[in-house]
Amino acid sequence: MTELLYQTDAYLKEFDAKITAVDVENRAIVLDRSVFYPGGGGQPCDFGVLTILGVDFPVTKVKKQGDDVLHFLGGEAVLPVVGSSAHGIIDWERRYKLMRTHTALHILCGTVFRDYGALVTGGDMEPLAGRMDFEFERMQAELVHDIEAAVNVEIANARDLHVKILPREAAFQIPDLIRTKINLLPEGITQVRTVEIIGLDLQADGGTHVRNTSEVGRVRVTDYKSKGAINKRIYLAIEEN
Repeated sequence: MTELLYQTDAYLKEFDAKITAVDVENRAIVLDRSVFYPGGGGQPCDFGVLTILGVDFPVTKVKKQGDDVLHFLGGEAVLPVVGSSAHGIIDWERRYKLMRTHTALHILCGTVFRDYGALVTGGDMEPLAGRMDFEFERMQAELVHDIEAAVNVEIANARDLHVKILPREAAFQIPDLIRTKINLLPEGITQVRTVEIIGLDLQADGGTHVRNTSEVGRVRVTDYKSKGAINKRIYLAIEEN
């Protein structure tokens, strides 16, 4: 089992670990602990470098496989063996942009749910840009303008974010914890990680976020589209700090 260091501290940029498994065919290794986010919930995986026995291996992909995290290694150097020590450094500039983007989408979700009661039907992101789909029957320019303004108000309110890992039974006693139209949490999950924007939003979520909404920066709604009778898409861009 890989210890997921990013779950409790998204600001860790580097770490030390031991190799617990090697997949030669796919040039991938499993570590006993990692700060590399393996992707999920619309957030892409991290990139970076693993230094093992003096060799720098670029991490080109990270993927969750059961309780393990696979780190796919680029380059042509011979793969290390199980038990070797590794030092990892993530691409922090990219990760931090994704953290800001992910938090921005939660602010969007929180304001839309609070003001309109609309559930999320989908979402995706890349560094400083993302989109989210909501269960709206109609969406017009005036409504989109109001949503953009509300999101930026909450960013300026400098709300703290808190992360907790709760037993499944306790987590599901929280009203409106699941903001998606479909509950995406597998039945086998015994612990649920929650991300709370204090005073605005509380959701089950496995991704990385900033500590305070003020870190997000100004957000613009760049486009909106109808994706069905009751499915409307909002596109966001986050301005460079």
